[in-house]
Amino acid sequence: MFAQLELFGHEQVVFCSDPQVGLRAIIAIHDTTLGPALGGTRMWPYATDADALTDVLRLSRGMTYKAAVAGLNLGGGKAVIIGDPHTQKTEMLFRSYGRFVETLRGRYITAEDVGTTVRDMEWIRMETRYVTGVAGEHGSGDPSPYTAHGVFVGIKAAAKTVFGSESLEGRTVAVQGAGNVARNLVAKLVGDGARVIITDIFEDKVQQVCREYGAQYVPPDAIYTVDCDIFSPNALGAVLNDTTIPQLRCSIVAGGANNQLADEERHAQMLAERGILYAPDYVINAGGLINVTSEIEQWSREQVVRKVESIYDTLLRIFRTAQEHNILTIEASNRIAEERIAQAHHIHRTFVGTPTIRNG
Repeated sequence: MFAQLELFGHEQVVFCSDPQVGLRAIIAIHDTTLGPALGGTRMWPYATDADALTDVLRLSRGMTYKAAVAGLNLGGGKAVIIGDPHTQKTEMLFRSYGRFVETLRGRYITAEDVGTTVRDMEWIRMETRYVTGVAGEHGSGDPSPYTAHGVFVGIKAAAKTVFGSESLEGRTVAVQGAGNVARNLVAKLVGDGARVIITDIFEDKVQQVCREYGAQYVPPDAIYTVDCDIFSPNALGAVLNDTTIPQLRCSIVAGGANNQLADEERHAQMLAERGILYAPDYVINAGGLINVTSEIEQWSREQVVRKVESIYDTLLRIFRTAQEHNILTIEASNRIAEERIAQAHHIHRTFVGTPTIRNG
């Protein structure tokens, strides 16, 4: 376990247990150089505790890079609750989890993620103020429409880079996943003239999307072999691996799922060798993080939308940098994130112990 923490560079990992309510959770704080660690709480029936730990470590590291590239004053954190979100949710489970979040005194701020909802965040809010994405006048609500909008503008940036035009008219997009982000994304893709082929492990969800937007369904394993312009992973991570990458028949990979690359460097290289442009996941899916940050920064809806739409320009910059320096797109985005974190670390180190001068 400690070897994994050293590998990813985490500051703190908290294991949470409350057998009376069935809570088994892990909170991972990766880096707080830029600010408090903000990241969602995922609920998933992991096969093993080791799988849950690996997932939360990778996800929290990705949040550090996501916030840094997006220009946010936040660090990276994530949490996982081990359990089935369809059968094991209770008010007291989430309230107990909220008590654990409260003990961190703001080092970690949580939000909605895979397997959790706005209602779950409201239960957590009963025990701690360190939660975002709640409903109501001062809440930012469901972040998925903003994540989807960021993925949509990111896809258009990738299309402009590869095809010379951002228009998706007549383009075929293979969408993996039919959850909240994917459903909102499909609506935007169809609205821009794209043909959508879609899959999900939950067939009732995907069939609903097909009926509503005229998308074409394929079985889950078939999505990798679909002849398409763009493959958009919007479900779970590690879907780009030794088995799936050779099957892809696309020019672009651009989707909202976290940790799409099973092995970041090796599988990014495999995509590049096949001539497939990869939009780094933590860059293109930052819309949800930007939205929940609005609760902290008190941004207006118009400010949130503008910041989400800046993902388009950020990706164009990453694609240009990768091409000019002959490096992978993930290397280009990592450099941007690491440079910003290093600069902030320098400022903090330089001014340690310096008295604060206040007006008046």
